[in-house]
Amino acid sequence: MRETINILGVYIDRLTHKEALDKLTGFLTTENTDLVFTPNSEIIQAAYKDEVFKNRLNSASLNTADGIGVVYASKILGKPLAERVAGFDLMCAFMGVCAEKGARVFLFGSKEGVAKEAADELLRRHPSLNICGMRNGYFTDKDNESIVSEMNAANPDVILVCLGAPKQENWIYDHAPKLNAKIMMGCGGSLDVLAGRVERAPEKWQKLGLEWAYRLKKEPKRFWRMTALPKFGLTVLFKGRKFKQESEK
Repeated sequence: MRETINILGVYIDRLTHKEALDKLTGFLTTENTDLVFTPNSEIIQAAYKDEVFKNRLNSASLNTADGIGVVYASKILGKPLAERVAGFDLMCAFMGVCAEKGARVFLFGSKEGVAKEAADELLRRHPSLNICGMRNGYFTDKDNESIVSEMNAANPDVILVCLGAPKQENWIYDHAPKLNAKIMMGCGGSLDVLAGRVERAPEKWQKLGLEWAYRLKKEPKRFWRMTALPKFGLTVLFKGRKFKQESEK
């Protein structure tokens, strides 16, 4: 039975990193197309204000707590998550599983050339990984049909969609029914990190739950985006229990 916590209307799976990886691995054996999202505080705050986006997040087979703010929110609501399950870490671990099982992977997102650089890094880590296709993330609505055709022709088991939120979640939700992949996972800026275009916070910062602060230090232009974090905290404090209670009725 799936165990979740309702955080401002978004259902987050109460799983450890290992449990999430095991569940993700299990999706490779199903006939469905399972959607996997990794909401952080900013994404949940956006979904709180957008009913359509919230429902799309909740359509996922797996929603992991990407940010430490989500873990803190679960503690405030009295149903603590065991740990943060960062989307990048989960994706990287899963690529090892895909290499072992021979699963075919398609990379979708970022600027031209970044997916190729990310693929090179993934193959350095997992030489047997089967990367069956890749495409940049610059397109218009009129390109969607050709993108779907390109992906289906590559016959992937797993599609990593790295367009940033909420674009990637919306794209996955809209196009999953037309795709033959077993797993579609929203992975944000993962390709940029793998390609070395964006530096991830050092492990010390991650363990302290300050990855957001490190990114702000490196990219001051993110300041206005980061204002969503205190808004999220206040919303959880004053509105969070209402959602949790409604989900438990």
